[in-house]
Amino acid sequence: MEAYFLDFANLLLRWLHVIAAVAWIGESIYFVMLDNSLRPPKAAEDKQKGVFGEMWAVHGGGFYHNQKYASAPAKLPADLHWSFWKAYTTWLSGFGLFMLLYMANPSFYLVNPGSPWEWAANLTGWQANLVALAFLLGGWIVYNEMCKRISPNMERDGLLSLGVAVLMVVVAYLSTHIFAGRAAFLLTGAVMATAMSANVFFWIIPGQRRMVKAMKAGETPNPLDGKRGKQRSVHNTYFTLPVVLLMLSNHYSFTYTHELSWVIMSLFIFAGALIRQFFVLMHAGQTKPAYPAAGVALILVAVWIGAPSGAGNAAPMAEGDGQAVAAEEATVASGGPVDEIHGIMEQRCVACHAQHPSHEAFTAPPAGVVLETKEQLLRQADQVKQVVASHYMPLGNLTQMTDAERASIASWTP
Repeated sequence: MEAYFLDFANLLLRWLHVIAAVAWIGESIYFVMLDNSLRPPKAAEDKQKGVFGEMWAVHGGGFYHNQKYASAPAKLPADLHWSFWKAYTTWLSGFGLFMLLYMANPSFYLVNPGSPWEWAANLTGWQANLVALAFLLGGWIVYNEMCKRISPNMERDGLLSLGVAVLMVVVAYLSTHIFAGRAAFLLTGAVMATAMSANVFFWIIPGQRRMVKAMKAGETPNPLDGKRGKQRSVHNTYFTLPVVLLMLSNHYSFTYTHELSWVIMSLFIFAGALIRQFFVLMHAGQTKPAYPAAGVALILVAVWIGAPSGAGNAAPMAEGDGQAVAAEEATVASGGPVDEIHGIMEQRCVACHAQHPSHEAFTAPPAGVVLETKEQLLRQADQVKQVVASHYMPLGNLTQMTDAERASIASWTP
């Protein structure tokens, strides 16, 4: 019953997280589009009022006229709209999910017993939790210090962008060597998402509050506040697509079980940033198809790197294919290797991967994979071989699968 309530809490938190993220990302993308779509005002009175740019739009049967002021307008309304709660709610709900799913079972989800680094492979559950928290905090601190030191006055943002790109490759490399595969992808995305929310909390909103305070006092706002806010907002918009992909990646084991998963992750990050750049420039009136083309090229490189090799990696047999089913039944009837492999499954995997799992952490088979019968094993053969050979499964090797058993599964030809 406890596992059921935890699953329900997971569902509700995930729902909140997705809703908040959609609202935040949607608003962020809208304002980037708006800022890049502004054109010089045509009316003389608007120019006299300090209007920097304007955009006319039609939506939902109505017409909208957006204007941006380069400096303080004549007066500010009392109901000035602020954008920050969506960002905070996204991060808080995401961190809540991380605690509920990963930190509640760190030896299961965080610890990477196959890490080439002995200290990481031997982490206990509470140690893995502390390292994960330090990873998130450290990622923000390094990123923030880079912004402050490389381009404090927004005069070397190009160099800063290069530095942030290198930082993300380092984060991807470290995460995949310290944490279990699925957690590594999630934590890399969480480092970026933490930086995005912290940008809003520590830089964008405080700077905007100082600007509003100065304007209400009849003073000239510090232009650096606006520039810094713009700098961090630009970073946030390029983080957006990679973060969304990394958060979805835990549903696809081919991404995080590969020995070069950090390379695949880095390629996805850069591909997302390049594709986002196309839309940023498009809203500014520039169509540069080379950016999405380069993004797609990086994705294809990731596909090539992650592609399975060998005859044993053919696509799984379709359940409705009569010939495939007949072949399965013949193999099962003949016994042989499938009996040995299924025996390992029963001992090491079926506690979780059953229609009604006996493991207390699950109320349903993870990812819908059931391995109770030989027929079910054969239908999932390629996936089983991949996740076992990569040491991703069993999670945290809680069932103590031996190296000999793992080698038997990896060399098995269904």
